[in-house]
Amino acid sequence: MSIEVGSRSETQRLLTLERYSLADGLSGREGTYYEDLDNLVLLAADVCRVPFAVINIITADQQHQIAARGIEASVCSREDSMCAQVFRYGHTVIVEDCLEDPRFRGNPFVTGEIAEVRFYASTPLITAEGDALGTLCVFDDSPGSITPQQSRSLEILAAQIMDILNLQLRTRELSTALQELRRSNELLAEFAGRVSHDLQGPLTSIRGFAEMLEDDAAIPAGSTSRKYLERIGASAGRMTAMIDELLAFARSNGALRVQPVSLASTVRAVQDDLAAAISAAGAHLEVEEFVGQADPTQLHTLLQNLLQNALNYRHPHRSPRVRISACQTAEDRWCLKFEDNGIGIAPEDRQRVLEPLVRLESNAIAGTGLGLATCNRIAQSHGGFLELAETEGGGLTILACFGSGS
Repeated sequence: MSIEVGSRSETQRLLTLERYSLADGLSGREGTYYEDLDNLVLLAADVCRVPFAVINIITADQQHQIAARGIEASVCSREDSMCAQVFRYGHTVIVEDCLEDPRFRGNPFVTGEIAEVRFYASTPLITAEGDALGTLCVFDDSPGSITPQQSRSLEILAAQIMDILNLQLRTRELSTALQELRRSNELLAEFAGRVSHDLQGPLTSIRGFAEMLEDDAAIPAGSTSRKYLERIGASAGRMTAMIDELLAFARSNGALRVQPVSLASTVRAVQDDLAAAISAAGAHLEVEEFVGQADPTQLHTLLQNLLQNALNYRHPHRSPRVRISACQTAEDRWCLKFEDNGIGIAPEDRQRVLEPLVRLESNAIAGTGLGLATCNRIAQSHGGFLELAETEGGGLTILACFGSGS
């Protein structure tokens, strides 16, 4: 098998090699990835019936052996490396006797200065972009050969080595991305907190002055001026609520402080916060006790958003009824079930409403479109998910699962 590698420059190849972080050589041998590489090197030696096999990574000036069979993995200069002379050919190289090959007969690995290699075979480790990182190499201190089937097996093992190296690369890139995401979320929460603080002051003043003017007897009841004042107060109230929800959304992916949390105690705290709204709606709540692993503040925010939605989107012809329960679904996973008897959400809209700032056109009730999005992010930050379904008899059922991320 031959792969075109000549079109890629050495500079491009070294940049790719840097992404794979393989130039650390022996010092970078950590984790199960290198155990897998050791096993593949062992298999390569057995398949080719030779005592020695190595995985060589070729840097700008060195050869690093990151796995070896029959010898101790080491580092040598690129100038002394046998594989460095042929790894960019793009195909498997087989030399029955290195003393008879002009490319290798003077090499210190052949002459006895470093080793006494006679039989040599290598196949390149090539990325999807066409960059050769190094080789899978087998050799013996006696002349020899391998069959076409053994050569093909060597190429298959080289492809499996690249699969492992690519998996290691993607895992490291994902880890870096997650770290950057966490940092970004922390900065977002910090920014949202500052903005919220800066906006809350003026809004509080606006509402305060509007209420003072509403109490002014000089402004007649039912007058245009009084109506304008009522609109100012209502608008300021809605903006305050939106700022609070934006802040909760920004903080929903922040650092978790996971601990055992009582569901019943959290619901009681939420009831205290929404006591006036619950009383005005004539709502009835039923909760089953359960203790689950979660961040107490975020669980409170999730339940408060769900209960507020149940009150806001209640059915016009029946009093709101809410049932809250939970159960352990696995050793490291538990699910909270929130059932209401409100107007519900159509199946085709249930996934869409989990996105931020999405409000249904058919819904005339005021809202920010952040409540369910915040709940979804809270569940995801705990390694879980949010699902919506229809309550038996009408209404909305929300399943919030908390997973191993807790």
